[in-house]
Parts: sequence; structure tokens; C-alpha cells
Amino acid sequence: MTNKTYGCLTVLLLFLLIGSILLNVGLFVTKLDFDVGTEASFSTARPKRHLHEVVVENAAKSSHDKIVHIDLEGVISSVSVGGIFAEAMPSVDGIKQALEQAVNDKNVKAIVLRVNSPGGEVTASDIIYNAVKKAAKTKPVVVYMDAMAASGGYYVACGATKIVASETTLTASIGVIIETMNYSELFGKVGLSMTAFTSGAFKDSLSGARPMRDDEKAYVQNLVTQMYDRFLGIVSESRGVPKEQLKNVADGRVVTGREALNAKLVDQIGYVEDAYVLARTLGKSADAGVVKYRNEVSLFDALGMASAKAGAAPAKVELDVSSALMPKLLPGVPYYLPPSFAH
Repeated sequence: MTNKTYGCLTVLLLFLLIGSILLNVGLFVTKLDFDVGTEASFSTARPKRHLHEVVVENAAKSSHDKIVHIDLEGVISSVSVGGIFAEAMPSVDGIKQALEQAVNDKNVKAIVLRVNSPGGEVTASDIIYNAVKKAAKTKPVVVYMDAMAASGGYYVACGATKIVASETTLTASIGVIIETMNYSELFGKVGLSMTAFTSGAFKDSLSGARPMRDDEKAYVQNLVTQMYDRFLGIVSESRGVPKEQLKNVADGRVVTGREALNAKLVDQIGYVEDAYVLARTLGKSADAGVVKYRNEVSLFDALGMASAKAGAAPAKVELDVSSALMPKLLPGVPYYLPPSFAH
């Protein structure tokens, strides 16, 4: 290849690079709020983004009707992950936004929420459950349970219009867990001790530096019982099964999809395609296509993540997403989780 050819390729690549930069700058500027008046000012506040659609199944004929597929994957947590990981690790706000957009779109006839989660934080699970229930009042919501929809995952499903589970789905695990670690004997062996100054007898109830008193155990157990009663009440109301009858299976155990069907915890055995069919039926649109929402990340989102870390310059670049995929469970925080996920 001649030097002239190399020169042409270099110029072409340079023009493409400049064009890409200008395009991103233009997109960035259009998102800025520029007020012209006595004093001009830029605002970095941006309106909520519209989620983009990706076609999963084409609509029949010339129909504009849609079924929206939303994924709830992993441990349910109040931790919010933005930027380039927002789509891979949906946050509570992300699920709520997707549900709201689907409800507000007149072409969306029903929603399929795929749940593949062992559960998670009590409050985060409750917030998503409420969002699902709210959406179901306007449009049919079908929950499809994938490999696991246990504890908080099942709690969320109770807000739906109908629930579809696979034969091999692990679900239920209706219960609450609060854990703490006691290391008081270890302190004695290594010659350490801890002194706590508290404003009340129960302020350091979950401290691992000393054995728990009996009244503290009763206090924490009462908190767990209250949350369990709420969980049980929500399942009872959603599934139309009396609380006393539910207690035969609502003791923290996980069950298969078939066992859940026999216990009236789900409505149907099937796969995600069966959930689409059910959603079309409930939405009265046999020709509806299926779409997924995608949160597109711009160059400036990626740069924004980098700038957030600009204060420190580590010797090597490390990326740790484990806390988002499996958030570290905090002592004393109540979780809707199977015991195996609490360790």
C-alpha cells in the first residue's frame, strides 16, 4: 500500500472521529436547559429519558399494538446503578419508569414482567410491588417467573394480574430474615473489647460485641413478625387464599412451579412465550407484537461516570460490579430472601 493510500485513510479516519465528536456534542447541547434573559445560565438537570424499544416479536398484519417485556433480574436492592450498567442491573427507579412508560403508551395493551430474583430488601420489594399493582389497575400485568422468583421476587409478583411459572421455577420462600453476627467470644480470645454509649436500652440491640438480651431477641422477633404478617396478608389478598391455609406453605420454604400451582400461588405453568399469549388475551389484542425497553447510554454518560471518580487517581484501573449484581447484605436490615442468600 502506497504512502498516498495511507494518507487518505488517515484523513478519512480523522474526519469520522471529528464527526462523531461533533454529533455527541450536539446531542449533549440539545439536552442542556439554556435560559436567555437578563442572565444566561446552563442547567445540568435533564428531563427523564424516554426508554427505547427493541422488537422481540413482530406484530401481526399492520397492528401497532404492543406487549412490553420488562426484566427484574437479581437481588432486589435500593442501590441504584447508573450509566453503562443501568440496563444490566435494573434499579427500583428503572423498573418504575418502565412500568410508567408502558402504562402511558396507548399502543401498549399489556405488560409482561419477567422475574428472575431470589428477593432482596423488604422496602425495595414493597416499592416495586406497589408499582406493579398500580400498573395492573390500568393495564394487564403478567408476571413470568424464570429460574427463581422467591421471597421478595414472589412479593413483587403478587401485584400482577396473573402469574405464570415454569415447572422448574423455585418460588415462594414467604418469610423475613434479619441477621447479625456475634463476635463477643472472639473479642475475649484476642484481648479486645468494645464500649458503647447509647441513649436507650435498645439502641445497640444488634451489636455483635456482646450477647443479646432476651428482651432484645423478643424485640427483633416482633419486627420480623410484623413484616411477615404484611407479606402473608398481601399474598392472601392477591391469591384469594386464607392466611391460615397459606401457612402450610408460607414457612420460608421454596417450592417448584408445579407445587406453587397446587398451592394456588401461581395461575399457570408455562414459558415466557405462554406469558406473551396470556398478555395478548388479557389485553384483547391477538396481533400485538412484543418489545423490550432499552436505556441507551451516550458518550457523556460514560464520561460522567469517569468524572465522578476524577478526585482520586488509582495506580491501576479496577471495575467492581459485584455489589450491584449481588449487593452486600447489611446486618440488621430486613430482607425477603431465602436463608442461603443471606450468607
